[in-house]
Amino acid sequence: MWPGDASCAACFTFDLDAEEVWIGEDPKNADRLGVLSQGTYGPKVAVPAILDLLARQDVRATFFVPGRVAERHPSSVRDVVSAGHELAHHGYTHRGVTTLEPAEEEDEMRRGLEVLRSFSADISGYRSPSWELTPQTLSLVAKHGLTYTSNLMDDIRPYRHEGGIVELPISWVLDDAPHFWFDGASWTRKIATNEEVWSIWKAEFDGIRAMGGAFVLTMHPQIIGRPGRLPLLEKTISYVRSHPDVWVTTAHDVAGVV
Repeated sequence: MWPGDASCAACFTFDLDAEEVWIGEDPKNADRLGVLSQGTYGPKVAVPAILDLLARQDVRATFFVPGRVAERHPSSVRDVVSAGHELAHHGYTHRGVTTLEPAEEEDEMRRGLEVLRSFSADISGYRSPSWELTPQTLSLVAKHGLTYTSNLMDDIRPYRHEGGIVELPISWVLDDAPHFWFDGASWTRKIATNEEVWSIWKAEFDGIRAMGGAFVLTMHPQIIGRPGRLPLLEKTISYVRSHPDVWVTTAHDVAGVV
């Protein structure tokens, strides 16, 4: 299903949640500067470092951004777009859609798109906060002119939903948060080492490549963009790019050939 002689596709995607992931989880966090500073690190420090890394590797990535993050950090979003990366929809706030009334979900879709389209006219993808959908989400995606989503874990190959919207499957295995995100509430989660995560990501890439699927890596700048983890990101990209039969591109481009 891939162009030319490619046997596998690979997308490097980033959810630029910044402070919104904590505010969406608990609105009281809006007044907790220590909590929010974890998210501020993303646009302040991580995004410039990640953009430099992607430029060195000559890779175009996809950045899923909540509208309110784009309002709060417009220079970061402009930098992403000016560097040639894809900008995609990640809600207006980072509230999970299953917690919203139908009208609220559509309002999140509409408001987020209005903000993002002020940075780039070509917004075609949607990733829901927390990777969840309601019975109306796909119809809203189509109604508002988007063409693909990246939320479900039921395949390793992109496919079309009834109605034509393309799905780019993801997995918790290929997300940095389950491996690295510290649980400040319970203090019960161990933070993985780069070596542990590299072994998991490499094995998954090798398996997806052998099966002809799409390797969709989901990362968060405030997590993968820590100084000690940027080498893991570069090592992963270098390894993927070392295989000439792998088509490394944006989520938009992958969706376009399904």
